[in-house]
Amino acid sequence: MVFSSESAKLRAVCGKDKDVYAMVDTKYVKFPGRLVFVGFGSVGQGTLPLLLRHIDMPSDRIMILTGDERGREEAAHFGIRFVVQPLTRDNYRECLDPLITEGDFLLNLAVDVSSVALIEYCIEKGCMYLDTCIEPWLGGYTDPTVSASHRSNYGLREDVIALRNKYTQRGPTVIPTHGANPGLISHWVKQGLVNIARDLHRKADIPKSRERWAELAMKLGVKVIHCSERDTQVANPGKKRHEFVNTWSVDGFVGEGSQPCELGWGTHERHFPIDGSRHPYGCDAGIYLNRPGASVRVRSWTPNEGPFQGFLITHGEAISVSDYLTVREQDKVVYRPTCHYAYHPCDDTVSSIHELAGKNWELPEKKRIFLDEIVDGTDELGALLMGHARGAYWYGSRVSIQQARQLAPFNNATSIQVAAGVLGAVVWAMENPQSGILDPDDLDFRRVLEVANPYLGEVGGKYTEWSPLKGRHHPFPEDVDESDPWQFKNFRVV
Repeated sequence: MVFSSESAKLRAVCGKDKDVYAMVDTKYVKFPGRLVFVGFGSVGQGTLPLLLRHIDMPSDRIMILTGDERGREEAAHFGIRFVVQPLTRDNYRECLDPLITEGDFLLNLAVDVSSVALIEYCIEKGCMYLDTCIEPWLGGYTDPTVSASHRSNYGLREDVIALRNKYTQRGPTVIPTHGANPGLISHWVKQGLVNIARDLHRKADIPKSRERWAELAMKLGVKVIHCSERDTQVANPGKKRHEFVNTWSVDGFVGEGSQPCELGWGTHERHFPIDGSRHPYGCDAGIYLNRPGASVRVRSWTPNEGPFQGFLITHGEAISVSDYLTVREQDKVVYRPTCHYAYHPCDDTVSSIHELAGKNWELPEKKRIFLDEIVDGTDELGALLMGHARGAYWYGSRVSIQQARQLAPFNNATSIQVAAGVLGAVVWAMENPQSGILDPDDLDFRRVLEVANPYLGEVGGKYTEWSPLKGRHHPFPEDVDESDPWQFKNFRVV
């Protein structure tokens, strides 16, 4: 296993109740503006200590605007102003006008607040922007009056692309969908491509454009890319009956799990899903299945877990990576990899999903995010690149709950990976403040990973001989495509 621990040195600071660990300060950038959090759930609470540690700005220029009381104690711990005011389509401009001006930074970590509305507002104000997921207004993920295509991540991304076409002059840096996945996963894909090229050809020049990255992926023969994740964190007390538990936002997870299942669709695919549909607009990089993502399972692999079955939850990287790595010749697509998420959350969350599906996707009143009650486990998350001459190669991060607690307060093994991705992108944006609207794939992967890696535990890659055909036909014969292991038909669990 070629893993390297890149966690930074720590120094223990004695607290009244328990030891609090702080990383040796490295100020990456000096920021003269104001930083406004919109939303302050588990990701916001985990991100704040990292930003305070690594961005040179006074804490009185940071504030939190959120929809409920969650996180008030954590904000008070750092002396950050905390205001409860839910944002709606009717009040968001009135609420943000006194807080945002040119040169500021809006960090949107809320659910049920329209990313497109806030992005356009920030462009008009000359304010930088970042989120971890393109969100619609409340109810937008499941609105039956909106087509499945237009409430998919593909549709939401196309709405952001429309803003890029509307505001043609390069303005403030706007980075939608940059946490761990989507976010860091795009940079792990690039690092994985470079590593495979180096191992196959003994050299690997870093591509300098989108077109060269796509050509590299095509030259290497990469057919499929998974964002493969296995979360093994265990809590005490664990899940109770009629309670939905998770290691990150319950509302965020259920929202994306209820969206149409979707994936980037590769040029090598020969078996279009019977429940699949294409989008009649946009970049044409993805398709969707007419069912919730949390109801679809696929086969995947990570180094620690080995083979597993994960949920094909919709995620922004499924579309952006496939789109970014598309090769065209005279407007004809000649190469594109299939790309999608394969997520096995912690076992108690799997039980929560089964219960949710049994109740026709109606979320129970009781919800809990595991944090202090976690007693053991890791989150292993990375890019699994398949179809090349070495078969399959995984590159990513493995963080234990013990490591996460040492690295930063108010985090578990899942949230620290997301927070690291937010930190890396915020630093890049502040260093490049007039870059316009970007996908995570457009950023300098080396700089983002340089900033994020100290918080990602063990970072590295591993080759595997695994394929979705390995061990099949036991205990019953199966309908598979033996001629090409990397067909989506072979990954999907039916």
